[in-house]
Amino acid sequence: MLLRRRYPHNVAIYFVRKYIHMAGGGVVALLVPHLFTSPIVPTVLSLGFTLLLLAARRLRLLYWFQTGENAYEVNFTIAWGLSLYAIWTLTGDPRLAVVPALLISFGDGITGVVRNLLFKRRTKHWSGNLAMLPVSIGLGYAYGGPLGAIAGIVASLVERLEAPPIDDNLIIAAATTLVIILLH
Repeated sequence: MLLRRRYPHNVAIYFVRKYIHMAGGGVVALLVPHLFTSPIVPTVLSLGFTLLLLAARRLRLLYWFQTGENAYEVNFTIAWGLSLYAIWTLTGDPRLAVVPALLISFGDGITGVVRNLLFKRRTKHWSGNLAMLPVSIGLGYAYGGPLGAIAGIVASLVERLEAPPIDDNLIIAAATTLVIILLH
């Protein structure tokens, strides 16, 4: 659909990746505290998705959202599952445990949409972080109270950092997981 609307292929792929961030990672994270009584199943499922994504990279790229330039969708599933597992196991709070997953799903998702609309390419720019901030603070607070809001602020600050193959998904999840565990 995006290609028919004359978006360049790389821009269309980036929009799809951010849609997957929000629909696949974010909506599922919203449901986790309501559907599961343990972090085991969601973590195993996220790591299972990691293996499927790696297999697709080896066998045949899923051209509609994977690129040869980076495997950051793999980092996303790892960060999503391991942060959830660590926080849930250490705090016993499933709502707090999904905060990093929500931040990489919806918070980082909105940065990509805003930047893609403005620049028509994958780039880091403060405009994305400004859009991310209210989304992250709101979701963080809704699921983690003041501690979640602090994590949302931290996520919005560190999102611009990358050191390939370490991407913002891993950095956001690691930073917010540490903040939550240390301040809890």
